[in-house]
Amino acid sequence: MKTGRLHSIETFGAVDGPGIRTVFFLQGCPARCAYCHNPDTWNPSAGREVELEEIIYRAKRGVPYYGEEGGVTFSGGEPLLQGEFLLEAIDALHKEGIGVAIDTSGTYFDEFSDAVIAACDMVLLDVKHIDEQMFTELTGRGQGPLFDVIDSINKHDIPIWIRQVIVPGFNDTPEYIEALNKFIARIDTVKKVELMGYHNLAESKYEKLGINYKLKDVKPMDRERLGKLSSLTRIA
Repeated sequence: MKTGRLHSIETFGAVDGPGIRTVFFLQGCPARCAYCHNPDTWNPSAGREVELEEIIYRAKRGVPYYGEEGGVTFSGGEPLLQGEFLLEAIDALHKEGIGVAIDTSGTYFDEFSDAVIAACDMVLLDVKHIDEQMFTELTGRGQGPLFDVIDSINKHDIPIWIRQVIVPGFNDTPEYIEALNKFIARIDTVKKVELMGYHNLAESKYEKLGINYKLKDVKPMDRERLGKLSSLTRIA
C-alpha cells in the first residue's frame, strides 16, 4: 500500500468543487506559479507522510454533510505528482461511496495521470494562461502537460471545472476572455468556468520562506472588473 505526502487538510470546503468537501492538499509541485498562494507546498519532501487509512477516516467524517454533490478534493501542490497514491485513494473512497475531484494546475502529467483522471469523478483545471510563452513565464513550466490533461479528460468523458486566475496586466482583457472561450471549446465536458481575481495575500509567506515574490508590484484584481470579465465567459 502506497503512502502519500500531505501538506494540510481543509474540512467543510466550499470552493474546491461542488457541494461541501474535504480537501486534501498534497505536498509537492513542479510549477513555480508567480501568484501561487501556497509556496510552502512546493517542496516534495516537506509536509508529512500520510497513510491511506487516515485519508479514508478523515473523508468519512464529512459524509453527513456531503449530500449528493459533495465529497473529497485532492489539491496541492500538484496532486498528479502522487499518482500511485491517488489511484489507491480514489478506489478506496469510491468503495465508501465518496466522490472524488482532482484539482490540477495542468503543469504535470506522467504514466499514472491518465488512470487517475479516468478514475476520478471530476477535474478542476487551472489553465494558467492560454499563450504558451505567457504560460511558461507565469509557471516556469512548458504547456505540454496542460494538453495531456485535456486530452485525458476528453478521452474519459470526465466533467471539468475550468479555473482561470485573472492577473492585471497579464490576462485582464475582454480579448483574452474571448480567446479563453475558444481555447476551452476543445473540451467536451466543461460544466463551469470560474474566473478568480489575483490577490497578493500570500506575499508574507514568500518573505518568510526567502522566495522572491515576482508580482509584488501588481495590484489585486478589481472585483467589479472581474465581474464584468466573468460575464463574458461561456461554455460551448
